[in-house]
Amino acid sequence: MRGVLVAGGTGALGAGVLRVLLEAGHPVTATWLVDRERERVEAEFEGTDRLSLVPADLMEPDGAEAAVRATPDMGAVVNLVGGFASGPLAHETPIEDYERMLDLNLRPGFLLVKAAFPSLLDAGGGAYVGVSARPALQPFKGSAAYSTAKAAVLAFVRALDADYAKDGIRSNAILPSVIDTPANRAATPDADFSKWVQPDAIGRVVRFLISDDSAPTSGAAIPVYGHA
Repeated sequence: MRGVLVAGGTGALGAGVLRVLLEAGHPVTATWLVDRERERVEAEFEGTDRLSLVPADLMEPDGAEAAVRATPDMGAVVNLVGGFASGPLAHETPIEDYERMLDLNLRPGFLLVKAAFPSLLDAGGGAYVGVSARPALQPFKGSAAYSTAKAAVLAFVRALDADYAKDGIRSNAILPSVIDTPANRAATPDADFSKWVQPDAIGRVVRFLISDDSAPTSGAAIPVYGHA
């Protein structure tokens, strides 16, 4: 199997994606920035020789390039880097907060494509998976910045499909609802967690999208809502 770069692979969603991909036999390179997240992943996957962890700030070109260099025989890029914010109405949202959502959700994907796609083109193709979100299609009150950013992620993935599908690079977006993570549980302790989508379930969708079984699928917006 060719290597898979999982950007943001040590976060709560990332750990679920790593579990699924490693169980499927993929060599995986995961980027990290936060020491405690790296330590948690190292402890969970101790002894797994198919997992490499690379420090990389994917908001910067050098970080994206370092992550790509650290992924041997790369066949897929899974970009999990992004951020969430909600609160005030659009006219009450500071422009700095609006721009931060756009940067955090869009810049890493663009830099990863610039760094990784030349190699994928040379190899005759591959796969890219980006993370949009249900609010890209169904915004909620107080989500102007977040919903706009995630809608832009979806547009970016579809633009990649238009640019590269004929060259054998499949580009798809997953659209989670609420992911069952410790942070989300802490933020909404009275919610019905059983309705939320599990990280490993999202990982199985990612596994399909980077596999040859998904060869006919590119430019798709794939809901991963669970029951939320």
